[in-house]
Amino acid sequence: MTRFPNLKHLYYLTVLHKEQHFLKAAQKCNVSQSTLSTAIQNLEDSLGHQLLEREHKAFVFTDFGEAMVERSKILLSHTNDWIDFATSMGDWQTGNLRMGAIPTIAPFIFESMIQEINSVLPKISLQLTEDTTDNLLEKLGDGELDLLVLALPIKTSGCRQLIIGKDPFHLIGHKDKLSDSDQTIIIDELPNESIFLLQKEHCMTDHAVSACGLAHKSQVSSLSASSLHTLVSLVNSELGYSFLPSMALKQGILTGTDVEAMPSENNAHREIGLVWRTGTTRVQLFRNIGKILSKIMPISVEVD
Repeated sequence: MTRFPNLKHLYYLTVLHKEQHFLKAAQKCNVSQSTLSTAIQNLEDSLGHQLLEREHKAFVFTDFGEAMVERSKILLSHTNDWIDFATSMGDWQTGNLRMGAIPTIAPFIFESMIQEINSVLPKISLQLTEDTTDNLLEKLGDGELDLLVLALPIKTSGCRQLIIGKDPFHLIGHKDKLSDSDQTIIIDELPNESIFLLQKEHCMTDHAVSACGLAHKSQVSSLSASSLHTLVSLVNSELGYSFLPSMALKQGILTGTDVEAMPSENNAHREIGLVWRTGTTRVQLFRNIGKILSKIMPISVEVD
């Protein structure tokens, strides 16, 4: 007779893999350390294979254990979809929706997004998270989030992407520096160490470099910023230039500063899209969310 796995034990396994520490994993699961340890041992007994190699208080996952963690994540994500479907009685317009967005998007769309979604889909309960692209994709893969709003292109293995808009980049500089130009600034001619970018964990850095044709690394300052507001502060101090997306400009990020913006060369832009797990049962909801959000993008893209 087939022995079905205990889903709670599989969840404990994935948390232990993420935390790499029994006590921390137990605390996150709201159980005692002995309960979590027993659950992992029960899993091993039922599977007939070792998931962990233990030595005193240390452990490492076996190759089989690593493979089981990945399969457990998939099973748990499908289980969450099943629960959502059952809770909403099959009505895609009802239920909880856990969305995530990156810091260079979230502050500039969350307010409008909440208003639009509440207006069109009042029975959807939103839970919002702001984090870096890598962290959001990990949470999506782990089943902690359902839908992401990200800047594209990026590789999203095991996920589907839906482009919902374009967000043009603008070159920003202190008004005195821009007034000295002839209304056209050639990026390749900017001085060394004069362009400020975000820290590497922000994907906008790569998108801006690629889209704006920034070919010379020597132009990039060694001083990087943790947020778009910090970039504006650096530029306002007449230390150099940077790039900002249109959605930040439309939300008044330059208000109260002496910084001005001008379009970048070659209509440089980043694409904004939705990302969700392949195999989800909520595609109809996600595509309708895409139609809603497309309307608040700087440049809308028709969503089928």
